[in-house]
Amino acid sequence: MFNRRTLKLAASVITSAILLSGCGLFGKDKAVKEIDPPQDVSYLEDGKSLQQSTGKQGDRTGEVKEEQKATETVKRELYLIDKNGFVVPQTLELPKTDAVAKQALEYLVEGGPVSELLPNGFRAVLPADTRVLGVKLEKDGTIIADFSPEFANYKPEDEKKILQAITWTLTQFDNVKKVKIRINGYDQTVMPVNKTPIQDGVSREDGINMDTSGVVDITNTHPVTVYFLAQQGEHTYYVPVTRRVSNKEKDDIVAVVNELIKGPSYGDGLVSDFQPDVQLVGKPKYEDGKVTLNFNDAIYGSNKKNVISDHVLNSLVLSLTEQKGVESVAVTVNGKANLVKEDGKALSEPVTRPENVNTGSF
Repeated sequence: MFNRRTLKLAASVITSAILLSGCGLFGKDKAVKEIDPPQDVSYLEDGKSLQQSTGKQGDRTGEVKEEQKATETVKRELYLIDKNGFVVPQTLELPKTDAVAKQALEYLVEGGPVSELLPNGFRAVLPADTRVLGVKLEKDGTIIADFSPEFANYKPEDEKKILQAITWTLTQFDNVKKVKIRINGYDQTVMPVNKTPIQDGVSREDGINMDTSGVVDITNTHPVTVYFLAQQGEHTYYVPVTRRVSNKEKDDIVAVVNELIKGPSYGDGLVSDFQPDVQLVGKPKYEDGKVTLNFNDAIYGSNKKNVISDHVLNSLVLSLTEQKGVESVAVTVNGKANLVKEDGKALSEPVTRPENVNTGSF
């Protein structure tokens, strides 16, 4: 069984890590909605964006706008591989562009522009020299990413990680639901090395960092994704892990909470702030996108009265908002909503999912 380790960080570390705000976690950026389904779906060649600039060739006004845009940056979630081999979101500042999907893919290439931005212990996922030949967004929310032949030059053990990183990076945009792959203009129904199925597209529902330990009959299970903690030096970050839970569990909110309490698998390099004796008191309540959870006293996890760990709260919110329809999470203890966050502020409002995850620099 896993020997639970409670992550204890110094105050300076907690300050530098990603902190909780009153209305959301890790920042208050507006939802990313740059990618809009084009009215006329056509193949986007190299250098063209999903939203075309209105500046005409030779039009100095358009050139000035492009120059100004080049100096601006915007936060993007890029899914990279950490030292433990997990596919992990890292929020990085990228130059502002209209071609947001194409740019995000280009920043996944080893030796590419992401090299100057990689956090310690992380590496890019796509093989060196891979070029993004184009992207195509269809009206049903499926995006097709076309890569040069160098895309196939990866190690077999990286195949699923590459597919997951592409899928989760592109589905950060609101109107991208599924991802398909092309190589040099040719549709791929499977990945080129180990033949991982792609078929009609891969979505977040297919999971990330799959953990099937202890699952005997996978056919009678379904996936849920939860967020545990990893540490690099003095800094922590959140890692999504997809678990298989029994189909007998009809309430996925309960299933998510139970998996968080169970904690990460032994030896995988992940940790949790949840105490093993944490329990839900009663059935979770769901109304208009808000989930209300009622825990026993063990959710505090410290000697400080009414204080809930930032990491416990963050893991709950990140995990539960992966569930369809869940937009915010409220926490009570034995029916009372008198919790206090680590910064001393009352947890007086439901907490929403952040727009950007793992924004700490290290």
